[in-house]
Amino acid sequence: MSDTSSVSRLSWNGNRDDSFLDYNLLTSMTVSFLQELPSYRSIVRRRTSIISRDKSGGTLLKPASSEIRSYLETGKSEREHLGSQSIRKYALNISEKRRLREIQEAQVKYLSEWDQWKQYSTKSWKRFIEEAKELASHLELWKNDIRSIEAKFGTGIQSYFSFLRFLVILNSVIFTIIFLFILLPIILTKYKITESTFLILPSNEIDMRCKVYPVNSTGLIYFYTYMIDLLSGTGFLEWTSLFYGHYTVDGIKFKNFTYDLPLAYLLTTVVCLALSLLWIVKRSVEGFKQNLVRSEEQFQSYCNKIFAGWDFCITDQSTAKLKHSSIQYELKTDLEEERIRKKIAERTPEETLRIYSLRMLLNAIVITVLAACFYAIYVATVFSQEHMKKEIDKMVFGENLLILYLPSIVITLANFITPLIFSKIIHYEDYSPAFEIRLTLLRCVFMRLSTICVLVLTLGSKITFCDNEECRVCGYNHKIYPCWENQFGQEMYKLTIFDLIINLAMTVFVEFPRKLLVTHCSSWKLIRYWGQQEFAIPDNVLGIVYAQTICWIGSFFSPLLPAIATVKFIIIFYVKEISLMHTCRPSTRPFRASNSNFFFLLVLLIGLTLAFIPLGISMTHIPSSKACGPFTNYNTSWEVVPKTISTFPSALQTFINSITSEAFAVPFFIVICLIMFYFIALAGAHKRVVVQLRQQLAMESRDKRYLIRRLTEAQEEMRNRPS
Repeated sequence: MSDTSSVSRLSWNGNRDDSFLDYNLLTSMTVSFLQELPSYRSIVRRRTSIISRDKSGGTLLKPASSEIRSYLETGKSEREHLGSQSIRKYALNISEKRRLREIQEAQVKYLSEWDQWKQYSTKSWKRFIEEAKELASHLELWKNDIRSIEAKFGTGIQSYFSFLRFLVILNSVIFTIIFLFILLPIILTKYKITESTFLILPSNEIDMRCKVYPVNSTGLIYFYTYMIDLLSGTGFLEWTSLFYGHYTVDGIKFKNFTYDLPLAYLLTTVVCLALSLLWIVKRSVEGFKQNLVRSEEQFQSYCNKIFAGWDFCITDQSTAKLKHSSIQYELKTDLEEERIRKKIAERTPEETLRIYSLRMLLNAIVITVLAACFYAIYVATVFSQEHMKKEIDKMVFGENLLILYLPSIVITLANFITPLIFSKIIHYEDYSPAFEIRLTLLRCVFMRLSTICVLVLTLGSKITFCDNEECRVCGYNHKIYPCWENQFGQEMYKLTIFDLIINLAMTVFVEFPRKLLVTHCSSWKLIRYWGQQEFAIPDNVLGIVYAQTICWIGSFFSPLLPAIATVKFIIIFYVKEISLMHTCRPSTRPFRASNSNFFFLLVLLIGLTLAFIPLGISMTHIPSSKACGPFTNYNTSWEVVPKTISTFPSALQTFINSITSEAFAVPFFIVICLIMFYFIALAGAHKRVVVQLRQQLAMESRDKRYLIRRLTEAQEEMRNRPS
């Protein structure tokens, strides 16, 4: 009996050893097989470990079952946070989402009443926000128009019209703020709607010569005089609420308080500019995040263009053909860039010296063209300012209008001619096609926005120039410019009106006739060479950024200019839509919506930055007019701020003075720099994580191809194995 048991024990031990050996053999074969995967070989070859995924990006590649497991393994506070989120945000299929919902509902009864109420209120608030967003989407401005444009012409052109809609909304908000804090108190007092009176404080310190504002009497007024006043902002429009001089009030005394209109006027302008800055930066950051994530290597670029480059919003057949040629153009551009890279690598030192010398010569020509345009604007502005004070009856209608609009005409001609010159010069500089587009756009942006700065600086130099002691009494040339802010506002008003006239004239007198000639006279070689007008997105964007920059600069001197800009952009929207639908064709050069939105906002941000310069100089350095406006009792417009602070309690004054002193500014600047460096490092870390996730996806795709190949080989071996 014992022998039998010992034999059975030995046989069991032998079987166990055999199974253990089989298990070890299977494990070693599995390990060796896994070590053959391309991803493992890549890791061993690089000898680096994969950085663990962060919480925000880890769910992108996490299996569905692991999401539920991670939800169950979280702590109480984190589980409550995850439970308050919408289940639709999880990367799960329907059955697993139902299971997760059941788990959440089962865990609710174990929570305290306070936690249940908090979770319920959070879900209710998020549901309310989603319903409000859905309702707001139905009230979205030009929603159907922009969708039809997107359906026929793709997302690139749609991004331009969306950008135009953003400017309409932005100017509407700016005008609403100006109306509530500047216009409304004056209207309520002027028409006796409330028990309030205007408060005008006399000042004996100001010389009486500075308070004189002569009003020219033109005698019999003709119809064309009204037209000139309407187009130039002079005459009957000069003392309306359109311009700065209308608000010659020191305050508005209501029943229980006094409304400080000068302070409100200044702070309203500052708030509008700050709101514009924050709004643009917010939208720019969103576009920058998309560009950062979508940055791709050259091989990925080819794959994305071939397999994922089609715009499925396109339904029009002619637009589809154009999209085909656009993708073909992108591929040709990429190949051309590869050719240029190869050519640059093979250049000899003599060729490199020759091309850099040629570029220096061409850039000197560009600078010469810009200097000539700036000088022409300066001469036109000086000539217009010196001759516009003549009596209207001494000049005919056309001559007077030409002198009034001479700076605007010269600026428009410069903005029209210089892009043509830049586009011809860039071909000889031997850059890549993509860099050619960016450099040309950069030059055009600089040209358009610099023309406004040249006009503003020329006006400022004429205003502050004094050649005798009598002129220096007021700190500015009060004889020629008794209310220089009005003159400044009129120039911005004329630029706005003239830009609208040019847009309408180009559509009616150039694009429509060109469309008719191309349609009905296509047999002529010259007409075929001329072709149909292209809807160039960058040029149109630069036009509306130019108009918006004028609006920002002029909003301080003409408070109603944002309202005019709103109406102007609405007209431009419909004019451009009609032109796109009936007279123009999309550009053959592609302009992706993912890149365009960020580019539009970047150019707009540059325009806003340039608008800060003349406004800051006029508020802080140029003496305010003593004959008009709300700042007649102040040396400069900004002086109202320290004077208001001086009325605060001493403790508050000490606090404000301390945070505006150098002792606070230097540490604050250092802290801001440290925060900036932290976010730069964080952005670099996120970018590295994105690169690693892309590498992981690429390795997983190679693993799948390897496994499929091995599986196919195994199936073939089983078929060929003799039975």
